[in-house]
Amino acid sequence: MFLNKLTNCPVWSVFSPLQKSCIIPDDEISRKLPKEILLRILSYLDVTSLCRCGQVSRYWNMLALDGSNWQKIDLFDFQRDIEGPVIENISQRCGGFLKYLRLRGCQSVGSHSIRTLANYCHNIEHLDLSECKKISDVAIQQLSRNCAKLTAINLESCSQISDTSIKALSDGCPNLTEINVSWCNLITENGVEALARGCNKIKKFSSKGCKQVNDRAVISLAIYCPGIEVLNLHSCDSITDASISKIAEKCCNLKQLCVSKCTELTDQSLTALAMNNQYLNTLEVAGCAQFTDSGFIALAKNCKYLERMDLEECSLITDATLQNLALGCPSLEKLTLSHCELITDEGIRQLAGGGCAAESLSVLELDNCPLITDATLEHLISCHNLQRIELYDCQLISRNAIRRLRNHLPNIKVHAYFAPVTPPPTINGPRPRYCRCCEIL
Repeated sequence: MFLNKLTNCPVWSVFSPLQKSCIIPDDEISRKLPKEILLRILSYLDVTSLCRCGQVSRYWNMLALDGSNWQKIDLFDFQRDIEGPVIENISQRCGGFLKYLRLRGCQSVGSHSIRTLANYCHNIEHLDLSECKKISDVAIQQLSRNCAKLTAINLESCSQISDTSIKALSDGCPNLTEINVSWCNLITENGVEALARGCNKIKKFSSKGCKQVNDRAVISLAIYCPGIEVLNLHSCDSITDASISKIAEKCCNLKQLCVSKCTELTDQSLTALAMNNQYLNTLEVAGCAQFTDSGFIALAKNCKYLERMDLEECSLITDATLQNLALGCPSLEKLTLSHCELITDEGIRQLAGGGCAAESLSVLELDNCPLITDATLEHLISCHNLQRIELYDCQLISRNAIRRLRNHLPNIKVHAYFAPVTPPPTINGPRPRYCRCCEIL
């Protein structure tokens, strides 16, 4: 009967003094159920529900604030409202109970709040500070001194973070298994090497967009962290075959690898992966324009567990790659071939006739593949699990062919547009300066 009073309760109001208008006499509730049962019930609630319960009465406020209910906190949905004092209050209330905290996008939270967190919450294991742009090295240094149980930290887009933070984590957090420093442009090979030496249990490492992460950094990870299973080096464009070959050789349990936009890589990297990493299930190589059929054929023969492949802008591959993927990768679920301009209907026919198409293939992206025609959609009718297909700027695909595909696969999502014919020149002047895409937009 009291829930109508709580519908607009902010997430952090549970940490503020109760207003008299919210209070219900304690004895009406407390004598109904013992404290242990109420705490067990509250342990299943999310942050918002706990906060609302904390406004019912003083007794429920005490129960809602019990540290055992705040072991895992995700404040992403409230990122625009959360400010430093809220985190400081939460840290003091939760203390050693807090193990998981997600502050993704909470840009008002600064280093002082994280230092308070480090002082009170020594048992924190998983910390997500991605896009908290006010966080600096000072905060991470405090975490490394006080939070030795930390196993996963996300610092993506924390632009003030430098090698100082990474070296501090390597000294104070030896149990670290996951770290994300994507788009932290101050990170260099020195920081990554120190991290690899001090945290040799790392299984997931991401440095997407870190231009100073080079071969030396990646080779350090391979040597000191052979247990790596997930590695994201997207746009680390100075790395070469030397480091990827070392990763392939040393990290035999590698399952997911992203080297998109690493334009120096050649088939030598793919061959090394094929020889050493049979459990690879995800490979993202968008923009690696030097890869050819030879490298992907080697992968298809040896990496039978591949489920997701992004080959966008691998412009040298032909139907031969699809033929071998169809034969060697029966678990393939998602395949991106956008801007692979040599792919034809024959390649799609081979793919559709393989084991993966009938049982597994759910997403196929064919944007800007100029040689595919309506015949491609006819071949895909047999792919009963196909849920989405991308056909943007495939000029030889017709609306009628899409309708026929939808008749056979009624649940499929087809993303396409049909650009109008390029307008002819005007009689008294040049042709208007816009392309077909611009006219559509």
